[in-house]
Amino acid sequence: MRVVGGRHRGRRLVAPPGDTVRPTSDRAREALFNILSHGEFAAAGSPFADENVLDAFAGTGALGIEALSRGAARAAFIETDRAALSALRRNLATLDEEDSADVISGDATRPPRAPFASAVAFLDPPYRGGLAAPALTALAAMGWLAVRAIAVVEIAADEEFYPPDGFTIIDERKYGAARLVFLRRDGGNR
Repeated sequence: MRVVGGRHRGRRLVAPPGDTVRPTSDRAREALFNILSHGEFAAAGSPFADENVLDAFAGTGALGIEALSRGAARAAFIETDRAALSALRRNLATLDEEDSADVISGDATRPPRAPFASAVAFLDPPYRGGLAAPALTALAAMGWLAVRAIAVVEIAADEEFYPPDGFTIIDERKYGAARLVFLRRDGGNR
């Protein structure tokens, strides 16, 4: 697994052994960032450039690291698995991104109060666990998501997903066994 774009392009990321972490494929990650950087989301420029981002259910941190590589100002990573946290911290250290990152050992469905709101959030919960909607609700309630933030949820291609109150689906894409659901947090001006 490698960073697919930006200043860390081509740099290798480590993952913990075993199957407790299911990193987003390089192909899906590249497509995701192309959509965010060049699609309708980018009408006023990249939605994550010089902005704060959140990588919930972070695993190796590949999504948040990809955003940092492509110009995000700061990234927060929320993860519960100890082996994944170790790999995440190792990836941040290898890329010299520790000063741009906040690593939180915790549950994205019961997060602590946010140190900052994020313009873009990536949620990659375990497939078929039903955790995406409760996590979105909890993250919004605890200040992790700016008003009008974009949230990208990765779920199984055939998994049902209903956005929680306060979120609107604005796009969906399938990549093999994965489906990316793009949502906008409802509200006034950002």
